[in-house]
Amino acid sequence: MLTVENIHAGYGPTSILQDVSLDVKEGEIVTIVGANGAGKTTTLRTIAGLITPTSGRITFCGEDITRLRGDQVVDRGITLIPEGRQLFPDMTVRENLLMGAYRRAARDFQDERLEEVLDIFPRVRERLHQTASSLSGGEQQMVAIARGMMANPRLLMFDEPSLGLAPIIVSQVFEVVQQIAAKGTTVLIVEQNVYSTLKVAQRGYVLENGRVVISESAEDLLQDDYVRQAYLGI
Repeated sequence: MLTVENIHAGYGPTSILQDVSLDVKEGEIVTIVGANGAGKTTTLRTIAGLITPTSGRITFCGEDITRLRGDQVVDRGITLIPEGRQLFPDMTVRENLLMGAYRRAARDFQDERLEEVLDIFPRVRERLHQTASSLSGGEQQMVAIARGMMANPRLLMFDEPSLGLAPIIVSQVFEVVQQIAAKGTTVLIVEQNVYSTLKVAQRGYVLENGRVVISESAEDLLQDDYVRQAYLGI
């Protein structure tokens, strides 16, 4: 479904990604793990069309999307749920969710999609008429995920979904990721919580200093001596 080939990208004169390659097959949960500053968020932002790579190629469902703008990438069926949730704080939960259906293909079916999403997030349904700023951190994260789903994406990308959340909420977030994948949406997830994300993923990439240093099945990564020492504290 998604192929990233030899991407170089960064911010202005600062190079972050160096020759990054990865692929995501339809129906998979794939994770990118690594320390702060490894280039994980930059990878997602480049795929999402928010950063234009200086070289390399990104292909989605057979189409070259390397130079597409962010809105064009969304129209192709890729949605990014950003780090830090980034909700509209003074808008209601319902208004935030409807903003997620701005994609042309989703707009005509937003009412049906809203019901589908709220079935997955009953707590969000209870908060529909509250402002986003009045919610707890965990509730805001669920709204952010629900908003991403409102676009009815083929590929849903998560950037640090467990950041700043209590352990019990983190478990709920990863359960939701599995539910989303089970309903047919392909998932690419960036996460510092290496153990939890590898437990739900099929495959993973380890990113260090802007380069992919390991690419294995999630099961093999959990058993890899280097990963266990560097990221799992074992």
